[in-house]
Amino acid sequence: MSTALKPIPLPVTAVTCLEDRAHIERATVLELTAGVQRLRFGPVSGLAVDRTLHAELTADHPATVLDVRIVRSWTPRGPRPSTDDAPLRQRVHALEEERFALEQRRDRLRARLDLLGRLAADLLREIGEGAGIGETDRSRWARELDRVDGERDSYGEQLHTVEARLAVLAVELREAERTLAFCVEEPAELVGHIELTVRSEAAGPVGLRLTHLTPCALWRPAYRAVLDGDSLTLETDVMVWQRTGENWSDVRLTLSTARSATATEPPRLREDRLTLKERSAAERRTVDVETREQDIAELGPAAVLGLPGVDDGGEARVLHASAPVSVPSDGRAHRVPLSVFSTTVSSEYACSPELSPLVTQVVRCDNASGHALLAGPVDLVRDSGFSGRGTLDFTAPGAPLELAFGSCDDYRVVRQAEESRDTTGITQRTVVTRTVHLHLSRFSAPGEQDRRMVVLRERIPVSEISAVEVRLRREACSPPPDVVDAEGILRWDVPLPPGGRRTVTLVYELSASAKVAGL
Repeated sequence: MSTALKPIPLPVTAVTCLEDRAHIERATVLELTAGVQRLRFGPVSGLAVDRTLHAELTADHPATVLDVRIVRSWTPRGPRPSTDDAPLRQRVHALEEERFALEQRRDRLRARLDLLGRLAADLLREIGEGAGIGETDRSRWARELDRVDGERDSYGEQLHTVEARLAVLAVELREAERTLAFCVEEPAELVGHIELTVRSEAAGPVGLRLTHLTPCALWRPAYRAVLDGDSLTLETDVMVWQRTGENWSDVRLTLSTARSATATEPPRLREDRLTLKERSAAERRTVDVETREQDIAELGPAAVLGLPGVDDGGEARVLHASAPVSVPSDGRAHRVPLSVFSTTVSSEYACSPELSPLVTQVVRCDNASGHALLAGPVDLVRDSGFSGRGTLDFTAPGAPLELAFGSCDDYRVVRQAEESRDTTGITQRTVVTRTVHLHLSRFSAPGEQDRRMVVLRERIPVSEISAVEVRLRREACSPPPDVVDAEGILRWDVPLPPGGRRTVTLVYELSASAKVAGL
């Protein structure tokens, strides 16, 4: 069996980036001789998962993979930079050595000054004691005091110089370390090589394909929406991070939402016992009710804090980069373009005063990208430039798409709510009347003459029991709402000219029988 000890370069040619790891593919063509051979490839990332390593051979003649494994070697870095290191790294090491020497000198100077301070105190005490018993050696006392003061001044100036140099050195070292971390890549201490044992029936070229999983790589979707009048341009990008120890240079990049590492198991069946209980007389006489808030939402994953996972709508999605991609192993975010489309949108100025007094421009269109838009952040750009960042929910191909482009500062909405309670004499029903006044005004710039339609949305409670009734008093509303849906959401389309003001009044009643408690 022949053995090739010299490593053969085997760069990354294709990457399938999963939600929290990457599937690496390497391909090359080998010139093999007849017989059994052991080949060594690399270096490769030491983080490769051994059990996922797989090798395939393609050739016109029989060729078989007998064994494939990853062999790792660890070369720790020494405390001092070598001659092959970058000049910036040597500069950082020189600054650290200078700082260490200056810190030692500063400590010695502080100790010397402390000793001279105690010596001056002892000398002054000796002078005081000598003067008390009649000794008058003025020349010696003056000479000793002058010598101590001179040394204290000299060492004090040296300490001041050292501390000033340390302050300057700290700034230089911090800037050098920041530049080093940004520009110079740390050499890997843990390096892997792939050892491949193959058997070929004849000499000739053989195609090799190696695949494995590697952690420390992930991706998330990101978007950029540009609104120009009635036209919307939506750019779909992905942010890719990787710290695998290998640079991906001109690779075919595929993004997948498959969660191959997530273990699944059927749910456990447990007993669910239902018991019947006879209601008491007091419980039969009264009905306890309460008002609760309920979000109207579609099915989907629950929101999480921090970096969210990829929302794929419950089905694994695969996206492909249109061109070869290069992603260095620096742990930073790299933006990769996927697709872009432009379409005509319908725009409205919407406001829900109960939630926020701001009027927001909302645009709607259909997803014409040809693929599903995964949930992610959107950079919003209007005529004035970047206007903020929003979020985009999962949108299937061809499904309606809605984006909010931030609030408009030339509108003001004030909401006032009133409530009155009354009890009828015969039926003893409790009637709660609520009145909501919405004051809407527009501050237009000089020269504006277009009328804008502002969509106001308010809500009224929805009763789930027959003992409580909710009635909208349309005759008291000014103006009556244009739309009332089954969820209790009311809508008004309010036209506003430049500098115009409008007041919308909503009146509704909650009526409950005498046995209802808690309203």
